Amino acid sequence: MLDESEKERWTRRGFLGASSAALAAGMLAANHTAGQSQDPARKAKSERSRSEPVPKNPALDEENLDSVNPPPTDAGGVQTFKYPFSIAHKRLHEGGWSREVTVRELAVAKTLAGVNMRLTAGGVRELHWHTAAEWAYMLYGTARITCIDADGKSFVTDVKEGDLWYFPPGIPHSIQGLPPDGTEFLLVFDDGNFSEYETVLLSDWMAHTPQDIVSRNFVVPRAAVEVMPNKERFIFQAEVPGPLAEDQRRAAGALGASPIDFAFRTMQQPPTKRTKGGEVRIIDSSNFKIAQNIAASLVTLKPGGLRELHWHPNADEWQFFISGKGRMTVFATGGRARTMDFETGDVGYVQKALPHYVENTGSHDLKFLEMFKSSYYQDLALSEWLSHTPPELVAAHLNLDKATLEALPRAKPVILPE
Repeated sequence: MLDESEKERWTRRGFLGASSAALAAGMLAANHTAGQSQDPARKAKSERSRSEPVPKNPALDEENLDSVNPPPTDAGGVQTFKYPFSIAHKRLHEGGWSREVTVRELAVAKTLAGVNMRLTAGGVRELHWHTAAEWAYMLYGTARITCIDADGKSFVTDVKEGDLWYFPPGIPHSIQGLPPDGTEFLLVFDDGNFSEYETVLLSDWMAHTPQDIVSRNFVVPRAAVEVMPNKERFIFQAEVPGPLAEDQRRAAGALGASPIDFAFRTMQQPPTKRTKGGEVRIIDSSNFKIAQNIAASLVTLKPGGLRELHWHPNADEWQFFISGKGRMTVFATGGRARTMDFETGDVGYVQKALPHYVENTGSHDLKFLEMFKSSYYQDLALSEWLSHTPPELVAAHLNLDKATLEALPRAKPVILPE
């Protein structure tokens, strides 16, 4: 009996891998100008042109069918816009691990960078802050996050799968995994050059400050601070924290709790748009006030669903594929286009104002994040543009008849089918 992953391999995408040469030839033939014959000799010639006699990496090829046998509509050279977290270097620690995708891994991704992190129950991402803003999405489990605001008031809360948080630059914070099995999450930073190796860490700071200065600052004898670590801890194992209410009470102290909510309960909000093909949830400064420099959209496409042809005028798009399988074509200036395949754990990137779509090519829901270095989310759709342009002008461009033009969606569906 085949398990689910093996069954998936022999569905539409798996079959495509087994017969990609023949199918690609057929697609090419279908795009020839009218009157050209689809004779067997021409088809065989196309198959020979696309064949690869020397084996490469079959497993990788199977995951990237649209690179092995690109659609005939692809053209020219478009910079690679995909990088899997699976091949990113993983920093392993007692208490969890971390790996990142930055401009060093994905050269096109200049505005945003991402970190995938795992913490065990009790595992701590030590007290620290960044020179970049941190936006986070909980992928699994539960965690306790802490910080202080610019007035020194504390914020302590627990977050679960689907929740977000946002810490502006310079705001000190921590993350700790909770029972029963800790947490895994995605961090997004508003700087493509960001690296988790370049963080202001509490332990590292203290290790590089003279101990007599530390003791005077803490108003304690020097001997009391000589036990501090002599290097960064980054991620380490600690005891599971106590009740949330107690941590909140003790952290509040004389100043009290922060009036700012640094967390966002995504699934408690209704979808921004829902159709038969899926749904989208937009999170930006309009509904998550603290998130002043990163906007997001959480997209779910049902099998066969399509994130419509569109573009973003205000910012580059950094993507993270949470689950499922899909593909995306990016159309660039100069008549260039490239199609790439994506699945769980992949990072995608689309430069500002370049048109694209995302299609669910699997048998399960495709779920992914669209991230932007902006305080607000913005997109424009092809159907929205054309349906609000004089129809005669559109017809003159595309040779579409009146019935076709009248069938265009008047308000952008975002996800198809509507």
